[in-house]
This record gives sequence, C-alpha cells and structure tokens, in this order.
Amino acid sequence: MAGIKSLFKDTAIYGVSSILGRFLNWCLVPMYTYCFPAAEYGIVTNLYAYVALAIIILTYGMETGFFRFANHDRWTDPGQVYTTTLLSVGSTSVLFMIVVCALSPDIARWLDCGDSPSYIWMMAIAVAMDAYTSIPFAYLRYRKRPVRFATLKLINIGVNIGLNLFFIVLCPVIWKSAPEWIAWFYNPGFGIGYIFLANLISSLVTLLTVVPEILAENYNFSGKLLREMVRYSFPLLIIGIAGIMNQTVDKILYPMLIADREVAMTGLGIYAANYKIALVMVVFIQAFRFAYEPFIFAQNKEKGEGKEKAYSDAMTWFVIFSMLIFLGVMFYLPVLKYFISPKYFEGLRVVPIVMFAEVFFGIFFNLSLWYKITDRTIWGTWFSLAGLVVTLALNIIFVPRFGYIACAWAAFCCYGVMMVASYVIGRIKHPIDYRIGRITFYCAVALVLWGASSLLTTGSNVIDFATRFLLLCVYAGVVYVAELRKRVKA
Repeated sequence: MAGIKSLFKDTAIYGVSSILGRFLNWCLVPMYTYCFPAAEYGIVTNLYAYVALAIIILTYGMETGFFRFANHDRWTDPGQVYTTTLLSVGSTSVLFMIVVCALSPDIARWLDCGDSPSYIWMMAIAVAMDAYTSIPFAYLRYRKRPVRFATLKLINIGVNIGLNLFFIVLCPVIWKSAPEWIAWFYNPGFGIGYIFLANLISSLVTLLTVVPEILAENYNFSGKLLREMVRYSFPLLIIGIAGIMNQTVDKILYPMLIADREVAMTGLGIYAANYKIALVMVVFIQAFRFAYEPFIFAQNKEKGEGKEKAYSDAMTWFVIFSMLIFLGVMFYLPVLKYFISPKYFEGLRVVPIVMFAEVFFGIFFNLSLWYKITDRTIWGTWFSLAGLVVTLALNIIFVPRFGYIACAWAAFCCYGVMMVASYVIGRIKHPIDYRIGRITFYCAVALVLWGASSLLTTGSNVIDFATRFLLLCVYAGVVYVAELRKRVKA
C-alpha cells in the first residue's frame, strides 16, 4: 500500500503542472475561437497533429528505454545511460531541425499553407527542442523530483500563455491606438502565426531551464549501450507512432476526407474545440503516466507477490478516479461548455464518447506493464497497430458521411480494441489478477448515475447542479464502502 500511496502522491504533483497547464491552455481556446475563424483554428489543429507525431518519432521510445536501462541489472551506471540517451536524441533532433527548415517552403505547400513557410520552420525548431528536453524531464522523474519537474513545466506553460495573450490580445489593442510602438516587431497579418511563435519562444525558455539537468552527469557515451537501448525502444517507437496516430490521425485525415477544404477546416475546428472539454480526463491520464512508468520498473525490482497486488490496486484506483472525473465533467457540462464559443456547441455530443475513449486508453496503459517489464515490447506494437487499423478504417469509411462524430467513435473503438487485446494476451503471457468485476462495477455505477442525472434534469440549474452533487456523493459513498471502510476500521 505504501507503493500505491507514493504513486498517487507523485501523480498528484505531476498533475499540478499538467492539470493547471492544460487548464490554462484550455482557457486559450475561447480566445482562439473568438479571434480567429473556425477554419484558421482548424489549420492550427491540423499542424499540431503533425507536431505530435514528429515528437514521438524524435524521441523514438528513448524515455522508456532510459527508465528500463537505468534500472537494468547489467548496466550499473545510470549516468552513462542518461548521457548516452541525451547525445542520441540531441543528434537526431538537430538533424531533423536542419532538414525541415530547409524544406519548409515545400512542406508548407504540401500542407496547403504555402504562403506561410514560417509556420513550418518555427514548429520544426520548437519540436526539436521539445524532443531533446523530454530526456532531462525523464531524468527528473527517474530521480523522483516531481516538484522541480512540475515547476519547470509551469514555467514553460506560463511563458507560452503569456506570449499568446501578448501577441493575440494586447498587440492588436496597441496597434489600433499607437502602432508605432510595436510596428518594429508586430504584423497584424501574421494572425495564427503568433500561436506558433509563442510556442517556439516557450520551448527555447524550457531548454534554458533544464541546463542544470543537461550538465548533471559526466558524459560517458556507449555505442553498445545505445544499440541495446534502440533495440529495446524501437518497438516502443512503433507503438508511439501508432498510438499518436490513433490520437491525431483523424485531425490529419479530416481535411483529406471532406471535399470542401473550408468546410473541412471549420468542422475540424469545431471537433478540436469540443475535444478540449474532455481535457480533464486526458490530463489525469498524462499525470498518472508520468508517475506510473518509474513506479512499475521500481516495483519490478522488488521480490515477492506484493508487487502484483500493487499493480492490481493501481488499476482499480485509476478506474475509480477516471469515473469520478467522467461524472464531474458530464454533470457540469452546462457550465463547462462555455469555455468555448457558442458557435461550437453543435459538437458537444462528442464529449462523452471522447472521455470514455480516453478511459480505455488509460486502462490499456496500465495493462501495458506486462510487456514492458518482460522486455516483450513487440506486443505493444501489435496492439497499437491493430488500433491504428481500426482508426483508419472507421475514419475513412464514416467521416465522409457522418463528419467529425465518426472521429470520436473511431477513437472509442480503437482504444477499446487495444484494451481488450492487451488484457487477453496479458492473461496468457504474464497474468496479473486485476479486479475485473470491481472495475466493471465502478464503470456501471458511473453510467447509471449519469443516466439518473439526465432523468432528474428539471431545467433549473440550481436544482440540477445540487442533484448532481448528491449523485457525486453517492458515487464517493459507494467507493468508500467498497474500498476504504474495512481499512479505516482496521
């Protein structure tokens, strides 16, 4: 139980930066939707989908590889593992940056933003820096320094948000009254380009803040170690590519599947804005992942059966908190929806679908420990590729007919298939006694309470919100009786 307490303490600290940062970035969404046409917000969404894919490729599974080999019996010098990883990721990131910047005009034309190659080279430089700094952040997680990790992440987020507000809100106001003050650096026609510029500057600031971590160990490169790490991590790269494609391929494909580009970008903007409402679940899963990966490798070094119970307990509590978050968002959606412009409300129907899809993904991540701790990461590749096939097929078949709602259901089905496949194969390869009955029970309770909230809706916000608060208390009471009452009495 002590291990679980430590896991969730670190999850909470990592979650401070993730939750607060994502929430503040979430608050930028209404600004984007009010300041830019939906089609332009669709362009931003489309480019960031490619950025997410690029970061996965540039880190090529080396974060997890670092954790594995820093705790490996045959490699007793974690400093050598860390510096070898830094040099490898740094070299590939610089190469990527040079190539993409050189080809930025061609890439811009291919992505149908040919008059703005600056968007491409700004994002290329930012992505290269973000990929490189992911390793110092992994080092902080390895050294169990969640407070510094969270602080540096918040600095990055604060700079990014501050620059967004400066360029998109403040500068236009100054331009109207005293353009000569800012004419030397500000161009009103640059528009959404300032979103990418803010990202670039914040990435540079982050690189500077992790310099102490970059210099924390004596550099000791090992080619043999790197080859073993790449061999271990390569399947994770395929998993990562398939995984991020499962998250972003709809945003990449959508403009290709809708004949009218203006209609496509508008629909993509609406879908992306409503996707942000499900952000709370995404943030919780991300915070949990930051803490869970070091946790499972550390637990794996322990002897005895206690570690198996720790894995099972972690899964159960993950589902408990996921369902609590789901209920909180769905119960108070009438308020939360105003974080986006009313012009986007037609897309609210995707929110519950996306949230449950993210729960499935979180469960899949919990289940992934069996192939990570047994060095059979190739199985993760097969699961992710199976999910990608589902995602591609459902998007290609149904998006032209049903629009962005098909994207949400494709994500739901994708992660559902991955979750079930990992559980079934895991029961054969490395069985862990997960409390499937209890997990199913909590999901069922959450769905029943959600249904009850719909039936009890009166139209009065005061009455409805009070009723839904009581329903949340009912869920908390069920958890207390099922999980905590005996422990409290003991």
